[in-house]
Amino acid sequence: MATVCENYGFVNGSSCSCPTGFGGSTCSQPGCGGSIFQGSSRAVVPLSSGFANLTAASCSCEDGWVGLGCNVCQSANACQAGFSSVGAQSSANGLPGLPTGQNNTMTCNTSPRVYASGQMSCQVQNPTLQAIYPLSSVLNIMRTLNPSFTPLPNVTGYGTNGSIYAQLFYDGVEQFYCTADTCTQDIADGSTSWGCNNLQCTCRPNASFCGGVALTNLTTVIDSLSGNVGVSCTSPSNGTVSCSFKQATITSVFGSAGLTLNGCTFGECVTQSVIDTVSGSTSSTSDSGQHGSSLSGGVIAGLAVVGGLIGLALIFLLYGWWVQRKARRGVPISAGRFGGRAVEWSDISYFVPSSHQQSFFSGLRWRRRDKGNFSNQKVVLDNVSGLVHPGQIMAILGPSGAGKTTLIEILAGKSKSGHVTGNVAFPSLSASSTRPQVGFVPQQDVLPPMLTVQEALIFAARLRLPENIPDHEKIARVDDVLEKLGLSHIRSTRIGDGEKRGISGGEMRRVSIGLELVAQPDVLILDEPTSGLDSVSAAKVASVLHALAHDSENPTAVIASIHQPSSQLYHKFDQILLLSHGRALYSGPGGFAPSQYFANRGTTYPEGYNVADFLLEIASDPPIALFQSPVPSHSTGPNDLDEVKGREDDLINSSEKGTVSQYARGSRTMTTVGRGKYAATFLTQLERLSGREWKILRRDWSLFFTHFAVASVLGVFCGGLYFKTDTTIAGFQSRVGCLFFLGALIAFSSLSALYHVVEIRPLFLRERSASYYSPTAWLLSRFVFDVLPLRVIPTIVVSSITYWMAGLAHDAAHFFKFLFILVLYTLAMTLYNFLLACLFSNGGIAILLSALSALYQMTFAGFFVHLNDIPPVLRWLQWLCPLKYTLEALSVNEVGSGLMIQDTLQGVPVDVSASLIMNLLFGFGSNNYYRDVLVLFAFIAGFGVGVIGIVWFKVRERR
Repeated sequence: MATVCENYGFVNGSSCSCPTGFGGSTCSQPGCGGSIFQGSSRAVVPLSSGFANLTAASCSCEDGWVGLGCNVCQSANACQAGFSSVGAQSSANGLPGLPTGQNNTMTCNTSPRVYASGQMSCQVQNPTLQAIYPLSSVLNIMRTLNPSFTPLPNVTGYGTNGSIYAQLFYDGVEQFYCTADTCTQDIADGSTSWGCNNLQCTCRPNASFCGGVALTNLTTVIDSLSGNVGVSCTSPSNGTVSCSFKQATITSVFGSAGLTLNGCTFGECVTQSVIDTVSGSTSSTSDSGQHGSSLSGGVIAGLAVVGGLIGLALIFLLYGWWVQRKARRGVPISAGRFGGRAVEWSDISYFVPSSHQQSFFSGLRWRRRDKGNFSNQKVVLDNVSGLVHPGQIMAILGPSGAGKTTLIEILAGKSKSGHVTGNVAFPSLSASSTRPQVGFVPQQDVLPPMLTVQEALIFAARLRLPENIPDHEKIARVDDVLEKLGLSHIRSTRIGDGEKRGISGGEMRRVSIGLELVAQPDVLILDEPTSGLDSVSAAKVASVLHALAHDSENPTAVIASIHQPSSQLYHKFDQILLLSHGRALYSGPGGFAPSQYFANRGTTYPEGYNVADFLLEIASDPPIALFQSPVPSHSTGPNDLDEVKGREDDLINSSEKGTVSQYARGSRTMTTVGRGKYAATFLTQLERLSGREWKILRRDWSLFFTHFAVASVLGVFCGGLYFKTDTTIAGFQSRVGCLFFLGALIAFSSLSALYHVVEIRPLFLRERSASYYSPTAWLLSRFVFDVLPLRVIPTIVVSSITYWMAGLAHDAAHFFKFLFILVLYTLAMTLYNFLLACLFSNGGIAILLSALSALYQMTFAGFFVHLNDIPPVLRWLQWLCPLKYTLEALSVNEVGSGLMIQDTLQGVPVDVSASLIMNLLFGFGSNNYYRDVLVLFAFIAGFGVGVIGIVWFKVRERR
């Protein structure tokens, strides 16, 4: 039968070569008495029932030798006597590998540091271990740095360079033994640390630890120990040396400090020449040539990601600055010339589904039908034509439902949900080849309430006028518009809204018109500009429009839909277009010309009657004969219509003179000259948006102070609720509960981000449709001025107060890692709520989904239910839960500080690592911190891309 050597001895012929301190035929018998110099001839403890019991054998050590098994020297005399007892003499030539002529006096090194091969013997002390195994436990370790430097190689030193051998004895009986190699020794500030790889351990069958006691059997655990192992020893000023034995499984049970070793004794018989040579050749704190510790892979990856993001941001800013400077260095363009465009439309028709209760899916089917089949569609406009020249103002009249707003929006190029046919053109009387700028004033005034009138107009001018126009000219343009609109006296008054009163309704309407005028429109189109105004305010608005249209320097074509104008207001218009049931009953000059037209067709005009009222009465219930009569042709007015039409084809057909855009759901017969790109560069857009957001935040601190105050109160409340949480099992559960509370608080408080986006959505839609800025610039400004003051700062406040009051890990590194995780989760939840707010125009639906998703996260975060106990059919949902990764990372960070659980269960003291309890109670992995960080970054990136995509492609004005 082949010989099997224990304690990692190796077969040498018919016997075993044993590690230092062991002997017998299988290396299973520890030595006793004598010295380690005796090697295989040393007396060993006899076996009894398969075990050698050092205590029962009453093993007594010779003078100068201590430790269980008498392997640790304590004096130079003991080393010299042991060396001499085996017939060896000190040689003047020294030991192999060392220079000759040095001091080869034998000495005993009793410090934790090893020069060649040293022995150590320690008491293993842990309350939990001692409760199960109450008798004495001793760990003997032999650390070998270079066995060739020992007095007797392969006798006083065993193994390869950089190796350890360890045996644990319980009540004098060996329980298990371990070995590891490729060890390094680091010495710093009185501490000695050994780090080794390739650990393997063997449990001795039927020993107390390995099945000999019915209560426990650690065979599987011990035999599975592997990977890296460390032995660390500190030498405090009082002379008492404490050590620890560290390995992944051991630290998960007994904490980051590992298995605590007390009462350690050290001894190494070595010549003085070895000490002098090794000490003199050591140029660093590491005897193995490995200097210090390096950053972990997770830290390096995190630093690389942060550095990459900062680098990309700097490159983006530099590129934006270069583009901005290049645009501003262009030839200055005067801010004084505009207008000069006619508006002509012909055969405009608009169709929508006939069913007003159409569902979403039926709408999809309707859009897929043959566009030439209009039999099942409602006709909103039916072959409407018209023409307005520069210097003319046209009123579109008609009762409610006549199609006025629809026609206005089609002329302005707004995206329509129905089907449009016909042509719209903007011919120019000059040789200008620039794209026509169409100003559109909607019926509802959507304005920034916290800005003054002048600030709102300057904001529009700086973003809508070309970049190379000097800023002083833009401001001069604003002053001119304020003067024309009669707003100079309220230029420094805040606009206000329904909650905070500012300017009046008529003044708001004029501000809305001014926002379009500062952009120098070639054509101005307004949807019921006098709706909701009193007669005086309506007259002022009409006077402004009339003056704008008849400006001697910049005549502009103005088109406005009017619901029910007064007689004075009616006579401000040069042209009239009367609509009824989507058909044009009249298109031509204003004044009394329409009354004469209808009088000739059998409808008598009563003298002194308001012409507008007369026309509305006709349009409300028109005779059938009027629909059959031809509509009067367009009046050429002061301009040559042939010249206008002659330039129309050139304008539409030339790609250099304007971009022909198609809209209205793919209609190929409805074309118009569209807007170009944004007038301002991206960096300018971001600057102006950020400036506006800062002004709004500075003028209304209520939201910020509310967030700050709530965060402070909740921080004190949560900190008081978990004040100075202890280290029992229940206390640890309370710690995780505290972390869970903070995560849930962030999930629900981020709902305000959703509401804020829903609140400002109408303003964004109006400004985007007018090409103020790109959606990306808006998102960046919103992210900076919403996330930092309203999300990140309150998160830091509530977290900092709670952290120190609850008594979490008291060191800066773990505190900042704690804050880092919560900030990442805050960013993720803020972007998620941005996503919902952009995805659903109905704020109620978005808030409901956000609240439900917060409850879902709380369910699958791992606090209320153990992650491994979730049914497999639902277990995958935890991987889609950002709060799960947040809570796990926070818990791992807390237990990673070396937190130990000290408690008593049924009289048994518990002194184990909190990471073990964490895994048992919640199923969190103790090494998942950096993985969770990367996953949170992935959530942030995913939500961010989703927000950008939805804002670009979905959040746009549709009418």
